[in-house]
Amino acid sequence: MEIPEGYKAGFASLIGRPNVGKSSLLNAILGEKIAIVSDKPQTTRNRILGVKHLPNGQIVFLDTPGIHKPKHKLNEYMVEVAVRALQDVDVVILVVDAKEGLTEEDNLVIEHLSEIATKKPLILALNKIDIARRENAERIKQEIEQAIGIKKAVATSAVTGEGLDELINAILDVLPEGFPFYPEDMITDQPEHFWVAEIIREKIFNLTRQEIPYSTAVVIENIQEKPDVVVIDAYIFVEKMSQKGIIIGKSGRMLKKIGQYSREELERFYGKKVYLNLWVKVKEKWRRKSGSLKELGYYLKKE
Repeated sequence: MEIPEGYKAGFASLIGRPNVGKSSLLNAILGEKIAIVSDKPQTTRNRILGVKHLPNGQIVFLDTPGIHKPKHKLNEYMVEVAVRALQDVDVVILVVDAKEGLTEEDNLVIEHLSEIATKKPLILALNKIDIARRENAERIKQEIEQAIGIKKAVATSAVTGEGLDELINAILDVLPEGFPFYPEDMITDQPEHFWVAEIIREKIFNLTRQEIPYSTAVVIENIQEKPDVVVIDAYIFVEKMSQKGIIIGKSGRMLKKIGQYSREELERFYGKKVYLNLWVKVKEKWRRKSGSLKELGYYLKKE
């Protein structure tokens, strides 16, 4: 790849409270789905890296869990993932819901950003503008400007695509000149096992209610790819026997539905037939135990 003069490259962190549309925004910017989405808060549990390749630059996005008040160790892990993603980036994109307005959790995010904003450029993405009042978005912008310094504010919509080019250009404006960090054919660094587990977890989030989606974790035991088929063995972990019963469902219907929807998306991903074997196991209070979190893949390396 020949690097043109003035080529820019750097890292941009998407930060915000849960359910403001950070993952949907990232998928829309990249034009491909690399982050799972649902209408429930706290769907994202890990840092998701996505690479936007442009003729004049490369933006490495870090999608993060929503910042919130932790109730248990899994929540603490998620918030720590988000906070760490602020440290080594070149620019921070604060994503807010332009329809709902600022909440207590938004103010918590702003508190986390108060010190960062003095050291790094901060861009405000007024998201979901397609369903928001313009005057409401302007009021939110003014409130945030009073609290912390903003380099630029952009009204965005992952649904209609409004503001995405403007947001990309605003990010490029503040990135340093340099060589690309990733090759042209790479859009994410997610391992195959992680992505497959995320697809299954997304279906659980979209098909179940109340505490069930938050009490589940998915671990891929094995992926065997053959010329004409992919065989996947996966475990769904819950915290209680009653939750196991709900995930399985009457006559196994819920588990079959989770498997069917997951398999359909995985077949599109692999471009071939997928056999998905799902088992449900109970790991009591796993969200509250550091050891259980680590076993299920939720742990951070020491800095």
